[in-house]
Formats: sequence, structure tokens, C-alpha cells
Amino acid sequence: MFEKAARMKLRFPYRGAITAEDLWDLSPRALDSIYRELNSARREVTEDSLLKEDDKEDEVLTLQIGIVRHVFEVKKADALAEKNAVERKLKKQKILEIIASKQDEALKGQSVEDLQKLLSELD
Repeated sequence: MFEKAARMKLRFPYRGAITAEDLWDLSPRALDSIYRELNSARREVTEDSLLKEDDKEDEVLTLQIGIVRHVFEVKKADALAEKNAVERKLKKQKILEIIASKQDEALKGQSVEDLQKLLSELD
């Protein structure tokens, strides 16, 4: 799909015209805007007409729509994966803090003699 777009030198309607590579730098909202604009253009092209001669424009629009949809879905999946990674990291940190707290409590519960013995083992 991307190779075909590169060979056709496809441009996408966004503040003038941008390439397929530029789509990766856009926000989900901007991608949605492009997607809606392309769908609107496609509806106009696919409208029933006696004068309709060429389906090439419809093919190009279908390719553009597919590329924008793909970029959007990949970026959405990446954002979800990043969010999950952050949540896992926070949960892991919290668990480590609780473990350290329980270890401190266990040390506090030991007798003075046991603590002195542990201290001498560290020297």
C-alpha cells in the first residue's frame, strides 16, 4: 500500500498537500479530518452518473483512505501500548515500595540482639 503510494507520488489534503510519510507526524484529530475529507471526495466520485468514464480517481481515493486509516490505527495501538506500559511501571513501583515497607516492619519487629547480630554480619 505504501509502496504504491510512493510510486504514485500520492499527496494528502492537509494544509496544502502532504506525503504519506508526513501522516505519521499528525495527531489523531488531524488524521480524522483528512479521512473525512477523502471520504467526502470519494462519495462525490462514486456518485451515479451517465458521464462517469474513469474509475482511476476512485482507486486513488480508496488507496488514500486505506493509508490514512492504517496510520490512524497504528498510532492508536501505539498510544494504548504506551499507556499500558506506564501503568505497569507505576504498579511495579508501588509494589516495590510496599515490599520495602514490609521489610522495614519486619526489621522493626526483631529484637535488639537480632538487629545487633545482623549489623555485625554487615561489617
